[in-house]
Amino acid sequence: MYALVDCNNFYASCERVFQPQLAGKPIVILSNNDGCIISRSDEAKALGIPMGAPEFKVRQELKAKNILVFSSNYPLYGDVSQRVMTILKGFTPHVEEYSIDEAFMNFEGVTITDFHEYGLQMKTRIIKWVSIPVSVGFAETKALSKVANKIARKYPERTQGVYVIDSTEKRIKALKWTKIEDVWGIGSRLKKKMKTRNINTAYDFTLPQHESFIKSVMGVIGLRLKSELEGKSVLTLDNPLEDKKSIAVTRTFKKKLSNINDIKERISTFATVCAEKLRKQNSCCHTVIVILVKDQYQNRDKRYYFSQMETLSFASNSSLTLSSVAVSLLKKLHESGETYLKAGVIVTGLIPENQKQFHLFEEENPKHLKLMKVMDDYYKKTGERKIRLGNQDLQHTWIMNQNHLSKKYTTDFNEILEIPCR
Repeated sequence: MYALVDCNNFYASCERVFQPQLAGKPIVILSNNDGCIISRSDEAKALGIPMGAPEFKVRQELKAKNILVFSSNYPLYGDVSQRVMTILKGFTPHVEEYSIDEAFMNFEGVTITDFHEYGLQMKTRIIKWVSIPVSVGFAETKALSKVANKIARKYPERTQGVYVIDSTEKRIKALKWTKIEDVWGIGSRLKKKMKTRNINTAYDFTLPQHESFIKSVMGVIGLRLKSELEGKSVLTLDNPLEDKKSIAVTRTFKKKLSNINDIKERISTFATVCAEKLRKQNSCCHTVIVILVKDQYQNRDKRYYFSQMETLSFASNSSLTLSSVAVSLLKKLHESGETYLKAGVIVTGLIPENQKQFHLFEEENPKHLKLMKVMDDYYKKTGERKIRLGNQDLQHTWIMNQNHLSKKYTTDFNEILEIPCR
C-alpha cells in the first residue's frame, strides 16, 4: 500500500504557524522578486484570486479584498518541510520526498490493520508537532494515492482529511470522479488531446479501447500510468540521488546587467550554491552548464538564450572547482555591450561521492575537502554565507525584491520567535 501526504496550502500554512492571527484570513505568497502568485490560502481562492497572476496586475484587487501578501520565505518553508518529512519517517522508513510539500510513502514490511486510522495518526502528529495541516491518500499504487489524496482534500468533512482506496468499487468510483486534467502527469497539452478522443475522466483513460491512442501520444509512460490507475503497481519509490539528473540555480537579476564582472559575481555565487547542494546530498558532478538570457521581448528577432557546457576531467563538488569552470564558461558566452536579464548554473552527471574515481595524472587539490567542510559547518551553524570565494563581492549582498518577507523564525537566531513571559 502507498500513501501520498500533501501539506495543505503549504506556504500559507507555514506563515500561519508563527502568526496564528492569520488563521482564516486570505493569504497569497509571491514568487522570487515578488513576481507572481505561487500559493493561495483557501480564503484567497474563494475570493477569485488566480494562480500565477503577476502581482502588479492584481495589486489593487488584493488591496480591495484585504488579502494579505507575503514574499516567498524559502528558508522557513524548507525547514518546516524537513520537519514534516522527519515525522513521516517515523511511520515508515520508505519515504520519497516528492516536493517541498508532498511525500510518497510505502508501507512494505509495516503491519497496519486500519489505514484510515493510521492516516489520522499522521495528521494528528504533524498538526501537534509542526502545526501544518495535511491530507493523506492511501491506495495500492502511487498514481491512485494521488487520486485518493485529492478526494481527502476535497471532502474533509466526510473523510477527515484521509481517504483510502482499498477496493475495486472505490477505485472505479474515484476514477469516474477525477477529471482527466487532474490525473498525475496529464498537463494542459495532453488534456486537449485526450478530450478530442472523449477521454474526460481518469476512468475513461483506463478503458481498453483507448490503449493504442495513449501509447501513441504518451508512449510507455502512458501505459505505466494506465496500469497504475488500474491498480497494478509499476512505479516504485524513487531514490533521490539515483534519479536526480541535475541541480540548477538560476535567477532573474534585480536589474539588467552588462558588465561582465557583475555577472561573474552572480555566476560564481550560483556555482557555489550548486556545490553546497552536491555536498549536502553526498554527491559529485561531471558536467557544468552556464546559461545567459537576454530580454526576449527586446530581442524578438534575435537569439536571446545562450549556454555553454564543460565536462570535468574528474567528478567534483568543490565550490572552488565549479566556480572556476563556470566563470571560464561565462567568458565564452558574454558579449561586450549586451545586457542580460537572467543567468544560471546547472550541474549534471551526478554520482555518489563514495563512487568518485581518482585519476592518475589530474586530480583535485585535496585541501579543497577541508576548506569546503569549514564553509559548510559555518553555514549550517549561522545560516549565512560569510565565507566566500575571492571572485564574490564580500561587501555586497545580492537581494531579491522581497517587500513582504516574514521572519526566518527557525533558521536565523536574530529572528527567532520571542515570547514575553509575565
